[in-house]
Amino acid sequence: MRTVAPVSPLTQEDVLAALRDCYDSEIPANIVELGMVHSVSIAPDPDAPGAGIRGVPPRHRVHIALTLSSPGSAAETQIVAQIQNRLAAFESISHTEVELVEEPRWTPDRINLATRARLNLKARSPNGLIQIQTQNSKS
Repeated sequence: MRTVAPVSPLTQEDVLAALRDCYDSEIPANIVELGMVHSVSIAPDPDAPGAGIRGVPPRHRVHIALTLSSPGSAAETQIVAQIQNRLAAFESISHTEVELVEEPRWTPDRINLATRARLNLKARSPNGLIQIQTQNSKS
């Protein structure tokens, strides 16, 4: 008789790990490293096909709150599509909703330290712009 291994529950860490495959088109880093993901919530989906049937693994609805590095940019549609396509690979996810939030606004301060170092992130200039250097400079 063959036994089926229990299905481990979907976690925020699972979702965040998957979102590391989604990149901002303007800054060469993933949306998790850039601090664009504000929150991830996971809830059971009682309306998913097979819900409530013994032996059918539970499916979940995932809600992601996201702030873009450049609100209103053409990258908006691309990033949302990347997220939805990436999470569609999970059999345990029945639906993904991406909510674009404007507050708090995204700033370079949200980028994690390792990514800041890799991007050679420069300090803000007096005009409020930042400079990101992606290749090593010769000093």
